[in-house]
Amino acid sequence: MANFEKAGKQQGLKLDARSIAQIGILSGIAFLLMMFEVPLWFAPAFYKLDFSELPVLIGGFALGPVAGILIELVKVTLYMLIHGSSTAGVGDLANFLIGCSMVVPSAIFYKVHKTRRHAVIGLLLGSLFMIVVGSLMNAYVLLPVYAAAYHMPMDALISMGSVVNPSINSLSTFILMAVAPFNLFKAVTVSCLTMLLYKRVSPILHHTVGK
Repeated sequence: MANFEKAGKQQGLKLDARSIAQIGILSGIAFLLMMFEVPLWFAPAFYKLDFSELPVLIGGFALGPVAGILIELVKVTLYMLIHGSSTAGVGDLANFLIGCSMVVPSAIFYKVHKTRRHAVIGLLLGSLFMIVVGSLMNAYVLLPVYAAAYHMPMDALISMGSVVNPSINSLSTFILMAVAPFNLFKAVTVSCLTMLLYKRVSPILHHTVGK
């Protein structure tokens, strides 16, 4: 618990050279992790898991929620510039908003309550926000834009969900049985990794190694 309390002493983001360098490094790591995607068995093939929120969460915990937003923004911008966008940037904007929906509540809660217990509560809160925002963004933005970009009817996307889960037969069941579980799985996985790695990484970010 002491390491979590020590790591949480920084109250806000100071955009000095060290903070900018830390944001840049974490953004680069997040971008690289975003390039490696793993399909999941319960979701259509175009939903793939990546761990790019891990350095964003670590940065948000160590440097504050504003830093988390900046890391998320740089990550998505780098991805668009290097990898390109198949949805004219709309999907990338949604990715940014969904990522922030987890990182910002988690980082804000941890900033106010700097203990391991409250870090866990913050991650749970952020996970809940991510599931809700991710479901809404998919239903009203991502899936319609994806269908339009590839000139597909929505029924075709829903049928792709039916292949992996026969119970999926409408947009609402697609969200409940594919999108929400996908975001839940991602949030839980990234949260667990954050709890495992944060204590080891935060001393480096705060220059407390050996102290």
